[in-house]
Amino acid sequence: MPYVIAEPCVDVKDKSCVEACPVDCIYEIDDQLVINPEECIDCGACVDPCPLNSCHINTSDAADEEDSVDLGGR
Repeated sequence: MPYVIAEPCVDVKDKSCVEACPVDCIYEIDDQLVINPEECIDCGACVDPCPLNSCHINTSDAADEEDSVDLGGR
C-alpha cells in the first residue's frame, strides 16, 4: 500500500520527505505535496523526516477523498 501525505501538510510544504524519498515520487501540486501511488515503493523513508507527521501508509482499499489528489498524468 502506498504512502500518502495528509492534510496537516497543506500550505506548509516542509519538503523533508522529498529529500528522503529514494524514488522521487513526491510532487508539489498547488498548495500541498503529494505522493504518486504508482511510483511509491512503500519504503516509508518519508515518514520520519516529516515534522508534521503527515506521511502515513494508506490503509484503505481506495484512497480517502482527503488524501486523493489528481496528479495530472504524473
